[in-house]
Amino acid sequence: MNGTIRVGNLFGIPFNVHPTWFFVLAWVTVSYGSGLAAQFPGLGGGLPWLLGLIAALLLFASVLAHELGHSFVAIKQGIEVKSINLFLFGGLASLEKESKTPAGAFWLAIAGPLVSLALFGLISAIGFTTSISGPFGAILGVLGYVNLVLALFNLIPGLPLDGGNILKALVWKITGNLYKGVVFAGRAGQVIGWIAIASGLVPLLLGGGLNFWNLLIGWFLLQNAGRATQAARVQEQLAALTAEDAVMTDSPIVSESLSLREFVNEFIIGKSEASRFLVTNEEGQLVGAIAVDDLKAVPTSQWTEISVAQLTKPVEFSTTVKSDQSLLEVVTLLEQEKLTQLPVIRENGVLVGLLEKASILNLLQRRAQANPA
Repeated sequence: MNGTIRVGNLFGIPFNVHPTWFFVLAWVTVSYGSGLAAQFPGLGGGLPWLLGLIAALLLFASVLAHELGHSFVAIKQGIEVKSINLFLFGGLASLEKESKTPAGAFWLAIAGPLVSLALFGLISAIGFTTSISGPFGAILGVLGYVNLVLALFNLIPGLPLDGGNILKALVWKITGNLYKGVVFAGRAGQVIGWIAIASGLVPLLLGGGLNFWNLLIGWFLLQNAGRATQAARVQEQLAALTAEDAVMTDSPIVSESLSLREFVNEFIIGKSEASRFLVTNEEGQLVGAIAVDDLKAVPTSQWTEISVAQLTKPVEFSTTVKSDQSLLEVVTLLEQEKLTQLPVIRENGVLVGLLEKASILNLLQRRAQANPA
């Protein structure tokens, strides 16, 4: 999440807080501290607000435990947890990728609510079996209540909530299609978002006050559910396409047998602005790449005598993709390696062409124009 502040590591997982977290921390501290001061007049000085701060930190610790529940299940499934972020609306565990199966997605989604329910049960048991009372008893009571609400709220069946991810897993299991699950759960999240917004506006229409929190929650659900739905549609298209489908039609490719003079005359002067060309052998197999700037090291008088092969540099195998590889995998590789383009080759090493981020976008745009919704 952009704009977060790194706090440290928890079990090897980066732990961040968003600036909005400090607003909620201050608000809970003041409001709950004021409540304690009114409920227990004997508390003097700044003690009510100190206890309010402790209560606020314990509430956020509950949110953190909820996210750790997701994180531990993800790690068990071999999924990297990039970070845990706390923000205005709670917390979020940022994962490297989706679970591989509907069952995995189900357990990953339900882990957080189960942790919150377990904490509610533990705190309730402590409250019933001990004689804790007064301010600490009040804090214990609200802590148990918050964990129960945290579990039940997150089980609402709409993205981006855990209940939405559970719904996604169920639809994925029934249809066999992950993306249909995401779209269905995303639409459910949008419906719930509109309901939350309506519940925030109706009291105002009836002469009451505006429910600001319901409006914020509704907006949050609408925005994130909409993004999830849109992303799922794009991912479904990418999964159905291959790297070869997105290869540039005018990929910068030259034969190693050309002289530098032929290379410049046929491919550079007035014809291409490419700064690097992929080089192939007689069989069309990729052997490396030549940079236009490398020509400066060779006197022009020698261009007819020196071949492209002599200036060709090898291309690492890890920076190429197979022609039949899913375009979704290719996009993931581009993002992970922070690349803008990749050579596409067939199993026998024959070069198909160059694939760029721009060529992928162009392909999706052409398909959208050919098949308007």
